Amino acid sequence: MLTKILPFIEWFKDYSLAKFKIDFVAGLTVALVLIPQSMAYAQLAGLPAYYGLYAAFLPPMIASLFGSSRQLATGPVAVVSLMTAASLEPLASAGSEAFIAYAIVLALTVGIFQLLLGILRLGLIVNFLSHPVVNGFTNAAAIIIGTSQLSKLFGVYVDKAPHHYETIIRVIESAFHYTHLPTLGMGILSIAIMVGLKRLNPRLPFVLAAVAVTTIISWATGFQHNEMVTITQIMDKNVQQDIQSFNLTVQSIKDLSVERTQLTSKIESSHDASTIEKLDLQYQSTVITARIDAAKAKASDIRTRLREMHFSAVEDRGKGIIFYAKDSPEMPDAGADNRVYRIRIGNKAVDTQAIKLSGGGAVVGDIPKGLPKLGVPAINVSVFLKLLPYAIIISLLGFMEAIAIAKAMAAKTGQRLDPNQELIGQGLSNILGSIGKSYPVSGSFSRSAVNLQAGAVSGLSSVITSLMVIITLLFFTPLLYHLPQAVLASVIMMAVIGLVNVSGFIHAWEAQWYDGLISVITFVVTLAVAPHLESGIYIGVGLSLAVFLYKSMRPKISILSRGEDQALKDSCVHELATCAHIQMIRFEGPLFFANASYLEDEINDRIQEASDLKHFIIACNGINDIDASGQEALALIIQRLRSAGYGVSFSGINDAVYRVLARTHLLEEIGEQNIYPTMEKALAIVHKQTHDNTKENECPLLVSCLEPQTTK
Repeated sequence: MLTKILPFIEWFKDYSLAKFKIDFVAGLTVALVLIPQSMAYAQLAGLPAYYGLYAAFLPPMIASLFGSSRQLATGPVAVVSLMTAASLEPLASAGSEAFIAYAIVLALTVGIFQLLLGILRLGLIVNFLSHPVVNGFTNAAAIIIGTSQLSKLFGVYVDKAPHHYETIIRVIESAFHYTHLPTLGMGILSIAIMVGLKRLNPRLPFVLAAVAVTTIISWATGFQHNEMVTITQIMDKNVQQDIQSFNLTVQSIKDLSVERTQLTSKIESSHDASTIEKLDLQYQSTVITARIDAAKAKASDIRTRLREMHFSAVEDRGKGIIFYAKDSPEMPDAGADNRVYRIRIGNKAVDTQAIKLSGGGAVVGDIPKGLPKLGVPAINVSVFLKLLPYAIIISLLGFMEAIAIAKAMAAKTGQRLDPNQELIGQGLSNILGSIGKSYPVSGSFSRSAVNLQAGAVSGLSSVITSLMVIITLLFFTPLLYHLPQAVLASVIMMAVIGLVNVSGFIHAWEAQWYDGLISVITFVVTLAVAPHLESGIYIGVGLSLAVFLYKSMRPKISILSRGEDQALKDSCVHELATCAHIQMIRFEGPLFFANASYLEDEINDRIQEASDLKHFIIACNGINDIDASGQEALALIIQRLRSAGYGVSFSGINDAVYRVLARTHLLEEIGEQNIYPTMEKALAIVHKQTHDNTKENECPLLVSCLEPQTTK
């Protein structure tokens, strides 16, 4: 009982100092990969980079302590990070305080759902996400994740479009004209370092090496070069007017949003109001929404125009540094530096007394030193309900990824794995992680592989990993200030290459054509509707369930005949002749309300097609269950066939079906003499009864059944 509640106690059986040294090295090695990866994935989730470190210091430790896998490395992962961003973007702007608060609540919601599944031992619910659906979604997610980093790699900034592919088109168009070459150079250099070191020796911390080298170069060369200026230092009236107009537009959006919120409250509380009053309030709300959308479109146009402006800095004795539009005829011939400056502008109003002009590449910047303030996130019921559907998808996807990795490692180590205990571990890691300001996490394939390769003996390696992250937060965050954003983008792009699995589509298609089709449809839909990724999952699961229901309603019904190897086989599949007087029918699947009439229809079709039929043998080997509808359909089939002069026999009835037939007294109607243990026994007796005085010379069912042929 104690090991069920505290499974980590099992680690210390036969534990030694030598094993601790191995775990320590493994934990340290994973930490060297986790620290830069977690920062990259946090930005993928729409959060500041340091929130990745917050998601990396408690969850790995908790998941290992209460999970069942000793090598699974938990923390921020690509697909869950992408799903987090996609789930929260409709509720708040990425990176805002509200967005961060929602991300923490989402982690708590995911954790509660996973913990409940584990406690109730409902881990099998993940089977609703079939392999073809997961394969299609994962491949699409890998492409979406990789392409989402292009803007950071090229150093361009664009507004997000309603669909991901539209955003990428904007990025590519902008990259043709406004690529920041030093930023692109940093990204390419980091990719070259990672690829080169990985080929040289996969055990080397190639991610950390790329981060360290590029950070040093960034610091030494002044890669980031920002200037804070007032609006009067920008010597372009059109730009000044655009900034003022942008601020007025943003303020109008805020004012209209407050007005709409007040109207929504009135609509929700107007239970006693007349229909006309309510309709009037709804009309006002619709008008305000239209005005907000128009203002957002105007702000987007101004923001795009300002982002595309390039400036040159000129030293002025009276005003200090002033900025002219690039190639402006008013710019002095002397005094300009060689840098190209761009206005950094987001969704918020621009402070006209502190406008940021960037003359270099983007870096991570300031990271708060120390651990985050621990505390249970504030839960709002309406927000909780909004997040619940997304939390369920993230929970199942995250757990599927974690358990697949854990099973693969358990097969190599021979360790016993408990999926429900793993759900408990993952659930607690997200719940307690949310207390430490973490967003949703899961098991990582790449870091788990590193942990396994390093020889980790127990989950203590993950505890060491968490301690390394804590030490980094306490003492080393200033060293990460100059880390280029393009490098984090390249880290993500390198990580998701392994998620692309084209052979998965081929494998699914070879297994069943409809599985391959479901996988392809899930892939295409997920790409088309991104960033609304949940739609791809819904459609994939819906198609899988539809196929399952269709197959259940129309199970395989075979007419058996004797093959060349003397076995009874499907006559249609193997193109075998059938007996004119006996139809041996095999029903494959449970006989229940959804398909009960299907068996009856098939038998009626056989009667219509063959005029010399005398007897039906129903092979029940494939019927593993039967309900009241199935039993009733079987009773009707027996009554109609016998009233029409046909004989009916059964073979291979299993115990569960036999008990149902006995309880419903259908056995008495069938007759014990018409029930046979095997198909061969049924044929041996029925064949003699049906073939007396017939003209059939060589029965396809007989061949060597009764008198086996001898071979020379």
